[in-house]
Amino acid sequence: MTSAPPKAGRIGTFVTSNFDGERVRAFLPPPLPPNPPLDLTAILSAVEMANRELGRLDGVATVLPSTNLFIWMYIRKEALLSSQIEGTQSSLSDLLLLENEVTPNVPIDDVREVSNYIAAMEQGLERLKSGFPLSLRLIREMHDILLSSGRGATKQPGEFRTSQNWIGGTRPGNALFVPPPPGHLAQCLGDLERFLHQRETYPVLIRAAMAHVQFETIHPFLDGNGRLGRLLITLMLCEDKALTQPTLYLSLYLKTHRQEYYDLLQRVRETGDWEAWMVFFLEGVASTSRQGFDTAQRLLSLFQQDEQKIAELGRASATALRLHTDFKRHPVLTVPNAAHRLGLSQPTIQSALGHLQRLAIVTEITGQRRDRVYSYSQYLSILDEGTEPLPPA
Repeated sequence: MTSAPPKAGRIGTFVTSNFDGERVRAFLPPPLPPNPPLDLTAILSAVEMANRELGRLDGVATVLPSTNLFIWMYIRKEALLSSQIEGTQSSLSDLLLLENEVTPNVPIDDVREVSNYIAAMEQGLERLKSGFPLSLRLIREMHDILLSSGRGATKQPGEFRTSQNWIGGTRPGNALFVPPPPGHLAQCLGDLERFLHQRETYPVLIRAAMAHVQFETIHPFLDGNGRLGRLLITLMLCEDKALTQPTLYLSLYLKTHRQEYYDLLQRVRETGDWEAWMVFFLEGVASTSRQGFDTAQRLLSLFQQDEQKIAELGRASATALRLHTDFKRHPVLTVPNAAHRLGLSQPTIQSALGHLQRLAIVTEITGQRRDRVYSYSQYLSILDEGTEPLPPA
């Protein structure tokens, strides 16, 4: 992608400070929205496509018979993908094992980071539903949850940083990018919060794309900035009712194109080329929305086919169908947990599992005689698409 000539009014300024005896140039972004304004003619078709596909995704989520199931599923997929961009090695199966109180196959901190992301998103969405505005206070609340355990627990959860951070390199002096010094955070964040409340400036997809870049540029926390910046996109779309539920897992696109993602963030800072970032972002929204819609349709088809197979079991079908319904919400489960949720005895659950195994709907995944774990394998396979952990850096 060729670079556009710098647009002076959109480029920030540098301030010089000392860090461990070394002079460092840190970047101060100009407040949003960009000046000169976006060239909307350059992105109009991308905006229309993204809006159309996002509306289609949101529509399917509102008419599905198991709406809460799909919300549950998409939240976990977005949490996993966003964490993987930051290097987490957890898989969806690992997350589901943890939720079943079974030790996952990767370092526990990796899985906790994903679990914390889910809790942070749910907290943000609940606060918005109660009428609390998207604000710096809410962002800090979510950050506190995001870093409540795992590797970031010592990085000032819920508090804006009071020391200099950097992106790339081993120190600010050789970093790819140095965000604003701590003394400038209040002004930068205050400007960002004002922009979050200026809904009349641009359509929400454009505002969300801008806010994400600005948040990543300010980098207000010692850890968790990438995940929280991507979470900000979801919250803005839900607050503005562009999404009635958080069914967009945009991090799939950002993970797949992560180098271009990082390059375009830096390009906005260096040249003010917001238009190139917007086209990329909007294409990501359209692409991910299409995939989310397709995933919902495929899962509905799988559920219907499997329910027809179970219905042919005769008298055993009633319990097997109840267990199949539980598998939709818990694609990986254990006998004690399923028995507790359904209020049935463990032998009854074991018998129903035998039927589902014979129908090739369910697979036992440990190979053990005790403490066995069962997976709704085809369901999990569809959910797993695109969630392979990135190779370690």
